[in-house]
Amino acid sequence: MRKTSIAVAVLVLALSTAPAQKLTGAGGTLPYPLYSKWFSEYSAAHPGVKINYQPIGSGGGIRQVTVGLVDFGGTDGPMTDYQLAAARIKVIHIPTVLAAVAPIFNLSGIGDLKFSADVLAGIYLGRIKSWNDARIAQDNPGVNLPDRKIIVVHRSDGSGTSYIFTDYLSKVSKEWADGPGKSTSPAWPAGLGVRGNGGVAETVSRLPGSIGYVELVYALQSKISYGEVRNAAGNWVKASSEGAAEAAASLKEMPADYRVSITNAPGASAYPIASFTWLLAPVRLGDAGKRRVLKDLMNWIVTSGQSEAQALSYAPLPKAIAKQVLQTIDSMR
Repeated sequence: MRKTSIAVAVLVLALSTAPAQKLTGAGGTLPYPLYSKWFSEYSAAHPGVKINYQPIGSGGGIRQVTVGLVDFGGTDGPMTDYQLAAARIKVIHIPTVLAAVAPIFNLSGIGDLKFSADVLAGIYLGRIKSWNDARIAQDNPGVNLPDRKIIVVHRSDGSGTSYIFTDYLSKVSKEWADGPGKSTSPAWPAGLGVRGNGGVAETVSRLPGSIGYVELVYALQSKISYGEVRNAAGNWVKASSEGAAEAAASLKEMPADYRVSITNAPGASAYPIASFTWLLAPVRLGDAGKRRVLKDLMNWIVTSGQSEAQALSYAPLPKAIAKQVLQTIDSMR
């Protein structure tokens, strides 16, 4: 009996003196509402583990993780070959969830609008300047469009949401592809720049006549109108987790490095401005304790965490891709 008591006491002492683990991360604002929930739940289930994630934009997340300022990064636009080659800390992309980027707008008395690819490109190129432009009216018969200047709002920080949006525009508009192109920080031809998905949602909410683009959950939380977009099949679809999932279903094969684009995907209901979002995990993390916790966290995200996605209007990873990701995580040393 005494030996059992001593053993229990030793175990309790070992648990109470086990070193706490703190992981720091930084990156995209697009997945932040879900990441915040995930990291809080994981920490609650793993006493002693603290996860601090700063939503500073994908560009900032890439910079900080690749120079070793944080333990992991977050990005909604995959790193380029050049960025990977130049990185001091080598990282691997781990897809975590699917997201949809919605065009939001503020027009009194108008709750729904349709935006073709040409119109979205024209607005952000500065070619379409008024809400009653004939090209907008053509897609929205019967809607009383005001003779009002369009206030274009875009991201000012290095943004994965901007990458997704401009990746889409580059696929559907030759003028955009030959001009600003796809980037986390494009040279915007027109508009007002603000930081973060939350900043874009707040700015559009308070500026009548404005248009912007945000991850779907920000539009829903801000209770702001967002429009339908014509997809590659020619159908008008609104941003949704189901539409993002159908876009991902068009993938015939996921590349080993997980850097893939699913914008303007085929499929009758596929939402055209959809993407994976990724954690950027160091290939080698010197601290054994942090490495163990980071691997366990990523395993938890790809298994238990996926059930949380749809409640916040994200889409969980397809099962085949989740299985592939788990194998990749397991192989990390």
